[in-house]
Amino acid sequence: MVNVIKEIEEKLEEGVEAIGKEIEKEIKEVKKEVAKKDTKKTAETESEVKPIDIEKKKKELLEKVAKLKLKIDSAETEDLKEQVKGKKKSDMLLPLEEYVKAGIYIGTKVVTPDMKPFVYRRRADGLAIFNTDLIDEKLKEGIEYLKKFDAKDIIVVCKRPAGKKVVEKFGELTGIRYFTKKYPAGVLTNTTLPDFFENELTIVTDSWVDKNSLNDTLRVNKKILMICDTNNFAKGANQIIIGNNKSAKSLGIMFYLLTRGYCEAKGIDANIPELDWWTGEE
Repeated sequence: MVNVIKEIEEKLEEGVEAIGKEIEKEIKEVKKEVAKKDTKKTAETESEVKPIDIEKKKKELLEKVAKLKLKIDSAETEDLKEQVKGKKKSDMLLPLEEYVKAGIYIGTKVVTPDMKPFVYRRRADGLAIFNTDLIDEKLKEGIEYLKKFDAKDIIVVCKRPAGKKVVEKFGELTGIRYFTKKYPAGVLTNTTLPDFFENELTIVTDSWVDKNSLNDTLRVNKKILMICDTNNFAKGANQIIIGNNKSAKSLGIMFYLLTRGYCEAKGIDANIPELDWWTGEE
């Protein structure tokens, strides 16, 4: 589209140049006519009147060209916006309507400095609103990051009841170990515990609620994929996913996409339920 606009501009410039050449040619013709006149008065009259008329004509033509260019630029810009908008929609992991319906974009009244770049605006009630394009981009990045690890080296922690169902289904389908009721403190750090094990990546659903698993993972210097609402700090996270981490529907969308993306990447033949199951709209 940019190339088309450039071509149009080049053609307009060529048109202006052609008009200029025609005007110069006309001026030369006038001068020849003036030279043929016998009287000085006639020559002076012609030389005064004609150039003025020509300059006026040139000015009018240039104004028309400028107006035409403005119209073309405006039309092409609107067309480009629509194409970009369409491209964004087609590139999204899910249609925008699904994100909106699940309320994934609705944050809290508190916005941390870490989350401020992702906030689009505040509602009248004070709740911060995430930019949905950025939510989608961060989900894509989160899936790409998750794909780097084997299931046996990952754990996911979600103490919040709203995420229990979808996190357990995520673990069941991917083979990733999960903790939804209670995370056993020290299970990653205390080698004397009978249930001690080592992991490479911890998925933290909410850094406030799941702080024990977050702190343990940081203590053993392992990687963290963190889901962040507007009130969360991303300190210690290697990769973040942004969005409402307090709503069952919102968490449902996130873990549906993580499940789908991970299973596709690892070639896991899993019977993944439809989105309605994950968002509680069975």
